[in-house]
Amino acid sequence: MANTRLYLAPLLLVAVVLLSSKTMAQPAAPAPGPAGPINLTAILEKGGQFTTFIHLLNITQVGAQVNIQVNSSSEGMTVFAPTDNAFQNLKPGTLNKLSSDEQVKLILYHVSPKFYSMDDLLSVSNPVRTQASGRDNGIYGLNFTGTANQVNVSTGYVETRVSNALRDKRPLAVYVVDMVLLPGEMFGEHKLSPVAPAPKSPASGVSDDDKSTKKAAAPSDKSGSGEMKVGLGFGLGLVVMCLKFLF
Repeated sequence: MANTRLYLAPLLLVAVVLLSSKTMAQPAAPAPGPAGPINLTAILEKGGQFTTFIHLLNITQVGAQVNIQVNSSSEGMTVFAPTDNAFQNLKPGTLNKLSSDEQVKLILYHVSPKFYSMDDLLSVSNPVRTQASGRDNGIYGLNFTGTANQVNVSTGYVETRVSNALRDKRPLAVYVVDMVLLPGEMFGEHKLSPVAPAPKSPASGVSDDDKSTKKAAAPSDKSGSGEMKVGLGFGLGLVVMCLKFLF
């Protein structure tokens, strides 16, 4: 029994050494690295129904501006993303007739330079500033109303529901909206119309220039008629005087 223990002792020592060296040889698990920068386009692409909005963010360069600002600002940002159906429901010609500057304003109007949770939107002081606010001395603000179960956003021209959130963590919140937020400053009364005006009917066959010409010509006709009446009156007077002398 003693001899067996003498033989086992060296073997146990070798096993302990091997296990210790194997444990030390294994590298430690790497620590998780810092999260990458926030990318608005990637968030929208993951949502899967924002192709038109992504296109407009790219051509106006508003998307790049948001990515830079949201990764450097302490205030954060909030984006209201219209779905592809929202753009399809616009009247024909609404986007095509906008100038490049007006397209930029429209997309900036969907971005607020501050992070708002859904609860914040219910208690916020209206109107809420957007990235378009202050341009050309316009307000370009959004108004929020609703209850705990539903939040509505109004532009003064259209009103729709703020739907689910694609992201709601600081510093960026991205909310889905079912309508394109058309600002009242651009599409309200006496402003741009969301549809091109109908062409004038040619049924009358008379242009404005023709009407003006006829109006201008009318007094001369009346004047000629008056001169004729005066001439006739003068001739009749001479006849009467001649008859008096004869008789």
